[in-house]
Formats: sequence, structure tokens, C-alpha cells
Amino acid sequence: MAISLFKGQRVDLTKGNPNLKNILVGLGWDTKKYDGGFDFDLDAAAFLLGANGKVQSDLDFVFYNNLKHSSGSVQHMGDNLTGAGEGDDEQIKVDLTKVPANISKITFTVTIHEADVRKQNFGQVSNAFIRIVDETSGKELIRYDLGEDFSVETAVVVGELYRNGTEWKFNAIGSGYKGGLRSLCLDFGVNV
Repeated sequence: MAISLFKGQRVDLTKGNPNLKNILVGLGWDTKKYDGGFDFDLDAAAFLLGANGKVQSDLDFVFYNNLKHSSGSVQHMGDNLTGAGEGDDEQIKVDLTKVPANISKITFTVTIHEADVRKQNFGQVSNAFIRIVDETSGKELIRYDLGEDFSVETAVVVGELYRNGTEWKFNAIGSGYKGGLRSLCLDFGVNV
């Protein structure tokens, strides 16, 4: 059974799963009643960060326009333009054995595409979650349901994988941002 986390909780990922190599990060959400005339297009992304909390290069930002990190360690499985359907809306695969040594954490985010133009925000989103699955066995290891804490935010840092010595841990973050993807990119050192 998966460990269910709350905001701010940290948990060991590889210590209790010593053979864990390939994980699937599933992100999902629903939209509340919305009649603004636009689809709700939420986008998952991963930022591979150094010890300073910044990308080493713009290529350390994996998203719908850069689906695979050059190391092969992180791969975005494609953009879902509507979020329709059950389960994961977008997925990112991580091969923990291929993450470059200079990367100390991988931060997972969700943003709303063209949020300002479409007058959309995370106050209109419900049932958002992130889950970590052992890709080999298909077993869900960790799940973090974000709850309904958001109002005007257009981007959310959902969670992060981070190194702790030779082990990997997961931190349930759930922090909202105004300014969408651009704001996150600037914070993490991506040139925009």
C-alpha cells in the first residue's frame, strides 16, 4: 500500500526499496465547474537542480517542448491538452541510476497554460495529486493529494525527489505561485 503524504512531509524512497531504479511520476487533476470557453490545459514539468537550487543549463528543464533530459534520466511522456479522463493526466519517468551526480534534486511542477489569457487559476482545479510508482512492479509507493488550498495561483511546485547521501527521498511541497511557468523558470534559473 502506498504511503499517503501531507504537505511538507518527507519520506525515504530508496532506503526501503533498495532495488528501485525506474520510477514513474504520475500527476493528475480535475477541473471544477468552469464555463470560460477554454479547455483547461495543465502542464507537468521537471526541473533538475544543482545544490544551489538552480538548473545548470536550460536543458535541465524537462517539459512539453523538451521531453527528454540529455542524460536519459528524466523523460516527460507527453502533453495532455485537456486533462480529461481518470488517473494520471501527465507522467514523467525517472531512471535514478542515470541522474547526473551534479543534480541534487528533481522538482516537479504543474502550471496552467495561458492562465492569464484564459482567466484560469488553481482555485478552479480539484483532486490534484502526485504519485510515485515503481515502474518495474507497477506498485504505487507514494501518493500526495494536494487538497484545495489554492485560489489565484497559476503554478504549483508539487513535490521533489532529492538526494540524501546515496539515497533518494521525496518531499511533498504543494506551494503555489503567481506568474505561471515563467515565474517558476526564473526562480529555478531557466533563461526566459
